[in-house]
Amino acid sequence: MKQTTLFSLSLFLLFCSTTLGISPAPAAAPKAPAAKTPHTPKAVAPSPKPLVPTLPQSPDSPDSVPDDITRILKKAKMFSTLIRLLKTTEIINNVNSQLITAKTGGITILAPDDSAFSNLKAGFLNSLNEGQKIELIQFHILPQFVSSSNFDSLSNPVQTVAGKDPVRLPLNVNALGNSVNISTGVVNATILGVVYSDNKLGIYHVDKVLLPLDFFATSKAPALAPSSLAKAPKSAKENSSEDYQGETKQDQNKSGAVSLVGLGGTKFMSLGIALMAVATMWCL
Repeated sequence: MKQTTLFSLSLFLLFCSTTLGISPAPAAAPKAPAAKTPHTPKAVAPSPKPLVPTLPQSPDSPDSVPDDITRILKKAKMFSTLIRLLKTTEIINNVNSQLITAKTGGITILAPDDSAFSNLKAGFLNSLNEGQKIELIQFHILPQFVSSSNFDSLSNPVQTVAGKDPVRLPLNVNALGNSVNISTGVVNATILGVVYSDNKLGIYHVDKVLLPLDFFATSKAPALAPSSLAKAPKSAKENSSEDYQGETKQDQNKSGAVSLVGLGGTKFMSLGIALMAVATMWCL
């Protein structure tokens, strides 16, 4: 009896599904994986190539104290004369103080080595007075930081701590290719390399002492232009005539008479002799 009932129920369900058209819902299609966008690395701008190469003996920036220029120069082992002049002129104190207190700007030092100073004329440094020594060292210091790749952006004449006077203190920088040349009107020097550089202080090795032009300028007063009213030099005949006139005046002052020689020279004398001869003949 149970089997008959189950069989009847199965037939009924089959009849319902066929009649009503009930079918199972189709399975959802699997989603396609999203395409990954390839990562494009950001382009990095190439850093500017330094115009001035770094010297092999240059001290590393982390090992040096940027506000102690003497220590940096001593470590380079070829700037003894420059160190001595920085100390005797007391400029080193001002420069170090400025590096400590300055928040912007910075300083650039053009440093001649000992060989450059030895190539100066014998006794030149000793011939300078204290003011000239101060000006000489100030002439090697720029009141701004110049990186090794930025010398071609300077405007000539370049200002130094000594001043910006194109007549007395000209300093012109010419950067061409990997060479940086400096002209003062007296000396043409070349920057050989970087001694030290950070974001406030740049020290560059130069092959010659930068001599200011005003050390060699003459102080002679300009010659006066000849006057348009200047008299031409007198001839010997005119001088002789003036002498005769002078003698005549003297004789006239003494005796009140006028000398024939003084009045007319030899022509008057000849005329007087002729008149005397005519008078003699007339009397005869």
